[in-house]
Amino acid sequence: MSKAFQTILTSAVIAVVTAFTVVRACAPKTQDQVVTNLDGSMYRTVNLSQDDVFPDLTYAAESAVDAVVYVKVTVKSDYSQMDPFLRYFFGFDGPREQQGSGSGVIIRPDGYIVTNNHVVANATKVEVTLNNNKSYEATVIGKDPVTDVALVKIDAEGLPTVTFGDSDKLRLGEWVLAIGSPLGEQLKGTITAGIVSAKGRSMQNEREFKIESFIQTDAAVNPGNSGGALVNKSGELVGINTAIISQTGAYSGYSFAIPSNMVKAIVEDLIDFGSVRRAVLGITMSPVTEEIAKDLKLSSLSGVYINEVSKSSAADKAGLKKGDVIVSINSDMVKGPVDVQAKVGSFHPGDKAVVTVVRDGKKHDFEVTFQASAEQTGTVAEDGSVAFYGARLKTPEKGTLEALGLKSGVEIVSLGSGKVLNAGGSEGFIIQFVNDEPVSKPEDVINIAKKAKRSIFIQGVTASGRESYFGFGKD
Repeated sequence: MSKAFQTILTSAVIAVVTAFTVVRACAPKTQDQVVTNLDGSMYRTVNLSQDDVFPDLTYAAESAVDAVVYVKVTVKSDYSQMDPFLRYFFGFDGPREQQGSGSGVIIRPDGYIVTNNHVVANATKVEVTLNNNKSYEATVIGKDPVTDVALVKIDAEGLPTVTFGDSDKLRLGEWVLAIGSPLGEQLKGTITAGIVSAKGRSMQNEREFKIESFIQTDAAVNPGNSGGALVNKSGELVGINTAIISQTGAYSGYSFAIPSNMVKAIVEDLIDFGSVRRAVLGITMSPVTEEIAKDLKLSSLSGVYINEVSKSSAADKAGLKKGDVIVSINSDMVKGPVDVQAKVGSFHPGDKAVVTVVRDGKKHDFEVTFQASAEQTGTVAEDGSVAFYGARLKTPEKGTLEALGLKSGVEIVSLGSGKVLNAGGSEGFIIQFVNDEPVSKPEDVINIAKKAKRSIFIQGVTASGRESYFGFGKD
């Protein structure tokens, strides 16, 4: 072997070794996830590396599909209010049973299943079918129309579940799977894939829900998917599929899910209390406009402008003021009102959070302790005020009554969203009569309102001394 040939061969070997080393160095790091059967035995391993060009979604699909169920509901429709001619023509002479369906997600092995409120809202019977075709009659534990979340339970143990993921950590373009029963039981356990198209979507012009911060995806979702799972690549529950936008009623490229962090907070309340203990910040807000940004010398249009702070609310007690601009909550950036709704909706009353605002051109941090909603009439707060249809009532100070020339009454000390505000009530209003009965303490107002069959009529004096009245329906 000539010396020249040895030199060439050596160079070639070095080049190959170097190239192999570079390839090894540049190759994506593996992140293996073991897939197990229900009995715990290993089935296979799946690479979850984020560097994959085409992600392996089989682990997410296989680990979550058995925890998604088919929900069949029976609803009684009352045709007695229909036009008499149509009732006669179509033969409708009384309540008729109708069938509806949706999906649900098992979140605890003892049978707790989360679904949409609109799936079970008017149901007289709820039946759940698992992915193994076993069926159970379900009991509705609680419903929350405000977020379109409901919780049902079946009498079973050892069920497969989906673990809650952190929906706040979802990124635009991240792969997700939608699992449910589109178009009925025959297609139960259907899995479709897509990416996160947007976050914090609101459709209040399209739907009647009050708190909306939807995850938008392009995973195919159709009628029947409502209440089903949206899972990430690791098989964690990051949303509950709830809506589509379509001119035909079928999937046309856009689907929406309730974030799992919001769902988790609601479900915990429904399990522990049977109703939602909703956290309230106590502000009215609006998006930051170019005019507001210019006046306040803000660097961007992100954030929300505080129009008003309710007296004695969590925001008021923390030191927030009208004119502040909220830019983050617990370091999570706030782009607009929807972000505030979603973030506050993930807390319970009594939870604490750091709210960062811009005031006078500088950032300030305020620790807020969230309060309960004033919607539950009769609830007594720490300061002694009593909740009454969104407002809070107190026995007025003696000096307040004397200034208005009154001997007794009950003062509206704060207003939140609710019937009192909507009917025309105002802070400082002194209630003298409820349904023509005199009142002198908050308990009088509550007791008379409880006895009312249809409506509540309130007479009294405004904070400026003008006689006034307002009323509203009880239900």
